[in-house]
Amino acid sequence: MKPSESKDSSNKVTKQILIALVVGVGLGAVAHNVLPSDTAKEFAGYCSLLTTVFLRLIKMIIAPLVMATVVSGIANMGDTKAVGRVGIRALAWFLCASLTSLAIGLIMATILEPGKGMHIALPAVEAATGLKTNALNFKDFLAQVFPASVLDAMAQNNILQILVFAVFFGFALASFHDRTAQMTIKITGEMVHVMLRVTNYVMRLAPFGVFGAVTSAITLQGTDVLVIYGKYMGGFYLSLFILWCILVAAGSVVLKGSVFRLVRMIKDPMILGFSTASSEAAYPSTMMQLQKFGIRERIIGFVLPLGYSFNLDGSMINMTFLSLFIAQIYGVDLSLSQKIIMLLVLMVSSKGIAGVPRASLVVVAAVLPIFHLPEAGLLLIMGIDQFLDMGRTATNILGNSIATAVIATWEGDVIDPALAQAEAQEARDAAYADTDGGIEVLEPTA
Repeated sequence: MKPSESKDSSNKVTKQILIALVVGVGLGAVAHNVLPSDTAKEFAGYCSLLTTVFLRLIKMIIAPLVMATVVSGIANMGDTKAVGRVGIRALAWFLCASLTSLAIGLIMATILEPGKGMHIALPAVEAATGLKTNALNFKDFLAQVFPASVLDAMAQNNILQILVFAVFFGFALASFHDRTAQMTIKITGEMVHVMLRVTNYVMRLAPFGVFGAVTSAITLQGTDVLVIYGKYMGGFYLSLFILWCILVAAGSVVLKGSVFRLVRMIKDPMILGFSTASSEAAYPSTMMQLQKFGIRERIIGFVLPLGYSFNLDGSMINMTFLSLFIAQIYGVDLSLSQKIIMLLVLMVSSKGIAGVPRASLVVVAAVLPIFHLPEAGLLLIMGIDQFLDMGRTATNILGNSIATAVIATWEGDVIDPALAQAEAQEARDAAYADTDGGIEVLEPTA
């Protein structure tokens, strides 16, 4: 496919997603106001089926794609020191980004006071949220990092466990230098391209998935919920916008003017992630856009999955913003020292959220009792969490894309996009250099 054709196809899908978003809001509003309660729930269930099918198809791709990209990336690096250096740089960036995100949420919630004066019926203090906060502890986190079975990890799409196995497998593969090992590395690299082609096919269904998600949410909640929580949502999205500006500014220090080209290129994955509130849905397309930006596959394959586990900027900002919102709703005044302690506690607690359902809410639920705040306060935003998650997801995609590009620039692995495509084609050609039609030709023995 020519670059111009690829761009036209991308723009077409983007327009279709935006149309699906608008139509979904309109149809959902009509369904919420016209249909009886039971019928509306049934209608929403059928609409959400479209999203379920689309997300299942995306999840079908994630495990083999992550496995292939990480193994190929590490094996092609060859140098264990290079892998360690990339890992340390990535984690250092993630740590700084997390602290910045938490601080912005804290500052903005303090300035805007979204919970002050809101006339919302408070839930009972002893009301249960149903969130499994017992899943959030350091022991369980360490235990779930390491897979008991790689097949089980792939079946559950546990990116962190797949990453751990792929790192070991990649190092093991790189330690061999015979012809068979090199062929395996090349075939693994080719697997990445095959899975990205599958992604292209699946992405054609993205507008249907977006339509189903938005229609279902609006049908159940209605547009009134957006008005009632307008102050909270407005403050939260303003905070996200400020974080976006800081992330782009930090990226420009390393990437210079090309950071804006990167932002333009990842707008499609961000729109998809925003519409579906699923980072997984945008993972394959994010990979493709980073490749088009000129980042070598070995960096993308290692840093991006790592970011999906440890660099959740949108979730970070949600934690402090939501915690202070609950404190304000219940009229609990926190001192500056308490807010700083809250930031640090959330920072440490958040490192165990990989693989935990509704991760940021679980972390907040676990931390609230430390400051004598009722966990039941989370029930106040459960109804709009889907709309908040849309912004969190788009922010996570932006943060991970900039982080990957920055690390690649530090490593000297950002090259001209045309050269990147040429290298990928050269690698594919080399995979079959010693074969005839992909079938090895054996010399006759005496």
